[in-house]
Amino acid sequence: MTTTRVEAVFEPLDTTKTIFELLGGEPGVRALVDRFYDLMDLEADFTALRATHGASLDAARDKLFWFLCGYFGGPDHYIQRFGHPRLRARHLPFSIGETERDQWVACMGRAMQDQQIDPALVERLLHSFFGVADWMRNR
Repeated sequence: MTTTRVEAVFEPLDTTKTIFELLGGEPGVRALVDRFYDLMDLEADFTALRATHGASLDAARDKLFWFLCGYFGGPDHYIQRFGHPRLRARHLPFSIGETERDQWVACMGRAMQDQQIDPALVERLLHSFFGVADWMRNR
């Protein structure tokens, strides 16, 4: 029995722009972050992830927005406010396992699709996000 592997074919990314620019600058990053947290708050698929946050998602929205702006090549809003991100250290108070990791990545993937981000960029970012999310696990 033979199997055939089918891979998606995407247009190459524009490497003359930062990811921040490809996402549409601050408005694009804000829209992505807002969609991410809206999905987390609305969808049953993300219950474990939502449970790691407090009653309000407002502070988390702002912090992720500020962080992603700099991470994607835009202004370093997060560093200006809080210094070095120290992601793992800042997330140690939260119980993060494989379920939370997988829900975070899935939620961000859905948010990027909902924002109609270029599929090649989505694939690239999901790969990066998975690595960071896996590194954040503490149980």
